[in-house]
This record gives sequence, C-alpha cells and structure tokens, in this order.
Amino acid sequence: MPEIVPRWEWRTFGDHFGDAETTLAALTAERIQESDELYVLSVGGTEVVKVRDELMDVKHLEQVNGGGLEQWMPVMKAAFPLAAADVRSVLTALNVDAPSLTRSAYTLAELLEEVVRPNPHLLAVEVHKRRARYTIGGCMAELTDVRSGGASTRTIAIESDDATRVIAAVREIGLASRPNVSFARGLKALVGFAEGRYAVVDVGTNSVKFHIGERSADGVWRTVVDRAEITRLGDGLAETGRLNPVPIERTIEAIAAMVEEAWRHDVVAIAAVGTAGLRIAPNSGDFVDAVQARCGITIEVISGEEEGRLAYLAATAELGHAGGSLVVFDTGGGSSQFTFGHGDRVAERFSLNVGAVRFTEQYGLGGVVSDDVLTAALGAIATDLARLNGRPSPEVLIAMGGAVTNLAAVKHGLARYDPDIVQGTVLDRTEIDRQIEMYRRRTVDERRAIVGLQPQRGDIILAGACIVRTVISKLGKDSITVSDRGLRHGVLVGRFGQAHHDQGA
Repeated sequence: MPEIVPRWEWRTFGDHFGDAETTLAALTAERIQESDELYVLSVGGTEVVKVRDELMDVKHLEQVNGGGLEQWMPVMKAAFPLAAADVRSVLTALNVDAPSLTRSAYTLAELLEEVVRPNPHLLAVEVHKRRARYTIGGCMAELTDVRSGGASTRTIAIESDDATRVIAAVREIGLASRPNVSFARGLKALVGFAEGRYAVVDVGTNSVKFHIGERSADGVWRTVVDRAEITRLGDGLAETGRLNPVPIERTIEAIAAMVEEAWRHDVVAIAAVGTAGLRIAPNSGDFVDAVQARCGITIEVISGEEEGRLAYLAATAELGHAGGSLVVFDTGGGSSQFTFGHGDRVAERFSLNVGAVRFTEQYGLGGVVSDDVLTAALGAIATDLARLNGRPSPEVLIAMGGAVTNLAAVKHGLARYDPDIVQGTVLDRTEIDRQIEMYRRRTVDERRAIVGLQPQRGDIILAGACIVRTVISKLGKDSITVSDRGLRHGVLVGRFGQAHHDQGA
C-alpha cells in the first residue's frame, strides 16, 4: 500500500476572491470534477467526516503551525456496512459520546437514522461540489463551488506535504490576508450549524472600525463588539501623496489593540480590509507589512468595486429591501462607493475618490466657512461626482458611513449613540441643509459641542454633509435612508458565511 503522508492545507471561503480568480482563470484546469457527498458535522468536533463514493472518509487534524496552517492526515476510508468499531471511531473523531450500538455493522441509512439524527450535536449535510484543480507553486490548488440545499458558497484550497510551499502559493495567488478556515468549519457556517465568533477590522482613511459577530446555531448573527477609533490614517496624504509616520503609528496601535481584543473573545478568525487611503498611497505596502509584523494579520486592500459590493450586501441584508431599483452609497474619509441594483442583485458598482478628508483640507471646511467657499466646495464635489449625472432616480437610496450616521444622530439629538435608532433613519434635504448651515457657521470646537456629533468628526462633518447632499441631488431624490451597518458587516457576511443579522448587529 502507498504510504499515507499528512498534508498541509490552507482554505478560505467566500463569494469573490479578487485577483486570485484572475490568476486561476489564466491557468488551464487539470481536472474538473462534480460530486455529491454527505458530511457529518459536529458542534464540538474539528475532524472532517464525510461519505464519498460509498466510503466513510475521515481526516484528522494533526497540528496547526505558528502561521495558522493546518496539517491533515487521512485516518479512515471504510466501506459500508461499517463495522461497529469503525462507527465508534467516527463518533470519537466527531467528539461525541458513542451510544449503545445494537448492530455489529451499519449501512449508511442505519448509521444516519439510528446514530446521527437522534444526536442534537450532529448534523448530516448533503453537499454538491464542482471542483476545478490547478497547480500553483508545486501545490495543488482547487476552486470549488459548494451547494447544500438552498445555500451556496465557494472555496479555494491549497495543499502540499510542504508547509513552506503552501504559504508561498497562498501569497502568490494573493490570498494571504484571508482567514484559513477548514472545510468542516466553513460548511457549518454555510448551513448555520454551531456557534462561532468572527472579527472584522476595517481600516479606513479616517477611522478604523472593529466588529466581532457571533453566529448562533440557528444562523443569526449577534454583535459582541462594535466600535470605531478615529486614527486619521490619511492625515497629510493629500499634501505629501504618502501615508505619514505619525498617523501610521497611531493606526497600527489601534489595530493591535483590536486584534488582542478579538483573540480574548476566542474568535475563530479575523478578516482585515483596507479602503481608499491604502488604495491611493504608494507606501501602503509598507503599512500592511508593519501591521503584519506587529499584529500577525494581513490587511487585504480591496478595490472600490469590492467595497461597494460588500456595503450593498450589508445594507440589503439589514434593511430588507425586497425589490425595485436601489442605490447604496458609502461615503468615507477618502472615497465614496456606489452600488446600483434591484433587490439583492447588483447591476453596477464603482468607487470615486470623493471623501470628506480631502475636501476638508482643500477648502478649509474645518471651521467657520463663508458662502463663497461653501459654494466652491459644493461645486468641486459635484464635478467629482459627475459619473452620477443623468442617471434615473432609484426607488430607494440607502447611505452608510460615518458622515450619514452622525447626521442621523444629530437629527435625533442622541447624547449617546444608539445604532437601533440610527438604523433606518430618513434624512431629507431640508434636514441636511439645516445641518450644513449649522456646521458652516461654527468653529470646530463649537461643532464638537453639538449633541449627537462624534467630537472627532467636528472638522470633517461639513464636507461629509456636502457630499451626501450632492449625491441626493444628482440622483433626484428628496431623502436618503441611513444604514448603521457598513463595510464591516458586509465583510462578516461575505467572508464568514451568508446569514441574517439580529437588530444588535
């Protein structure tokens, strides 16, 4: 018999894999295979237990190295009827106590009916796979479409008996920033079985947002932590064209604290994404490397289009828009993302370098502003948003990001921010115009005293309000609906499995 060699495996799940898909598309698949398999999942188990080609197939997790790579060893391939001793071995692998076994051997149907289904800690899941296999850096790479019932996802796996090769291949394909998630864990997330905590760090031009979500056994996400820290990573970017040392250091400090907090909450994995400031700055790679060295996580600098897609996913999941034309826009410190669609179907998405930090710095909007300066700033914003010109007015316009959530909090006079009040708030032109006039007549210190306004946003809130007002006008709407959920919630759903959120998410 050939020697069985343990193999190191790295795997990630999601709907889109960015440049990795482009890399694979340029290769010729060595094999494309479809299969129907049956997985047995366990609430507390880590092993991979499945039935394929009428064989009980069990893989054991041998070890996890310092980089989070997992080494797996095949420990069973047994035909049915399955001997009682093998059934006990399967249950041990699933980390459940074996019941009294009344048979000397079990057919698959008997195993499911008498052993698996009566146990609330086990779940049998039918899975259809379409696998395309490639070779990258001497490693096997597989892109797999996974479908179970009405749920579907995709996964990329890279494996070899050489851990160094696997790590190099993951980096080569551009997926080093993604979490490593075993197939059993990914499948449990897909079908909503068992609990798990996951963290997201969203590194923006103005702030770093941090979210930990816990997925319950019934598939509902519950918020464990949700906060933001304004670090102004983009300070001076417009003048120097680069990320500058002081904002880099304070942003890394904030990220390090968030990562430590995530691990204290026993998260399964952390996803970190970067947006406009990191897309623009030529030295963003140095920042990403510094975060990796300090915190042990890799920031994935996502495209503006991907940022828009994830924001759309968060907004539509939360606000339950059933159909009709819809635009979701997310405006931040460095850019604004626009996603057009119908219901949950995306038709178009793009990103524009229109952000509150740049216009604040360019037009001096951080304090008292004259009519002429305000008019000039609004004109410049309108020019940079020209891609919205002439578009039909959508049935629903949803906005997210720090500017609109602060506008909503000021409207409600929230001395303490309440996401459930902000969520779904309608802001009309009259209210936005009222706030623009209020901000432009006040110094930054006077703005910071306004109830509902986050003090750290006192200098950039006027620019943010002007961007929101211009978008509403260009799209021919009288109001917007505010989503408190944002990119971090879209990353949570997009990276760690489709699900609906509870009202605290």
